[in-house]
Amino acid sequence: MQSCSAARDLQGLPVTDTQFDYDLFVIGAGSGGTRASRVAAAHGARVAVAEEYRVGGTCVIRGCVPKKLLIYGAHFAEDLKDAKRFGWQVPDDCAFSWPTLRDNVMEEVDRINGAYTTTLQNNHVDIIHQRAVVSGPNEVTLADGSVKTAAKILIAVGAHPLTPEFPGSEHGITSNEVFHLDDVPKRVLIAGAGYIANEFAGIFHQFGSHVTLVNRTDVILRGYDESIRDRLLQISMSKGIDFRFNAAFESIEKDSNGCLTVRMSGHEPITVDLVMFATGRLPNTKGLGLETAGVEMDAAGAVIVDEDNKSSCDSIFAVGDVTNRIQLTPVAIREGQAFADTFFGGKPTRVDYANVPAAVFSHPPMAGVGMTESQAKQALGSVKVYTSDFRPMKNVLAGRNERSLYKMICDGETDRVVGIHMIGPDCPEILQSAAVAVKAGLTKADFDATVALHPTMAEELVLMK
Repeated sequence: MQSCSAARDLQGLPVTDTQFDYDLFVIGAGSGGTRASRVAAAHGARVAVAEEYRVGGTCVIRGCVPKKLLIYGAHFAEDLKDAKRFGWQVPDDCAFSWPTLRDNVMEEVDRINGAYTTTLQNNHVDIIHQRAVVSGPNEVTLADGSVKTAAKILIAVGAHPLTPEFPGSEHGITSNEVFHLDDVPKRVLIAGAGYIANEFAGIFHQFGSHVTLVNRTDVILRGYDESIRDRLLQISMSKGIDFRFNAAFESIEKDSNGCLTVRMSGHEPITVDLVMFATGRLPNTKGLGLETAGVEMDAAGAVIVDEDNKSSCDSIFAVGDVTNRIQLTPVAIREGQAFADTFFGGKPTRVDYANVPAAVFSHPPMAGVGMTESQAKQALGSVKVYTSDFRPMKNVLAGRNERSLYKMICDGETDRVVGIHMIGPDCPEILQSAAVAVKAGLTKADFDATVALHPTMAEELVLMK
């Protein structure tokens, strides 16, 4: 077994140290792990990646991709109703087939899984379909008992949904299982108030379920701009989604018909057909053997790393959700790229975590980049806030009262735009372009000097007062 310092002399070199089986061994073939594997191999490294489930990770297999496809499907519920106002003869009793959507979504997941696998193979990365655990600073042990050595080990195992423990909690499911339901439940209770909870609340509601969202506090989407999240709460309630705040779970009882009676503090019991937990995610480091190499972790089990993704052991690195920095797929991809370029490509690179855009694919969706109003006031003191509160043209003709809200936060001294936050149709698509302006440090005057593209919702970005 090699010491932690054995791999230090390899930093930044083009590779191939024959004392090891591989130059890089990656544990986890999600977004960060596959990017790091592919790029390192392209730089000439001998690379292996171990994946105990399926190549693609949370995003592709049981996260962003299948969820977004469900969201597209859910949008048709409102679009079909709105179509009548636009002259389309749509029957009142449009039938929805959950199995059709579910199976088509899983078929697309299979396609992307295959594409990820092919990309790794084309770059001559060895894919090992087994669980791997760290058994030393330069050593991993596979499920079949075999041992592989590597100059560097990259931990890219992601995170998993947190399931609270209380009597009957085993009767609930998480976002991992939701894509495989036999049918859409009539009554759904969703525990949590973060982005996953609000996204699935919208999905189930559009598919015809009665949705109750239960949260232990009275705040949804903590960390997002207060005005934007309040607007989502207002719209969600007007659509018929129920919210129960300041509620702690006490028990879940399942009867002979499969119905679930949920008891919670401060509220009456509720009987539903499905309970889904969306109460946070924890790094997948349990049982991974990191302690054998002296890798330090925080209280939640996240691997503590420096700016170059290196852990407390010089030969072991980590990227993606397992580090619990910013749990977003594009961030994991950039971390994997930076790691491979730095240590195998001779191109030292670090990820800039400032002004990372994020979206909540709720109904309607939210998106934001930079500081919220409260964050800006705390950090800058003097701020200027510009808003546009409007009813999208499509909603007007459709007879929907749902209003969009765009918000721009500026440094009161320099006029620099430090945050943009919005809720309304297509906000994530619009925000991606606006995020470039925030990242570039543009000012409100730069927005004002840009001619509006009319008629669009995005033009409100250059018309805010």
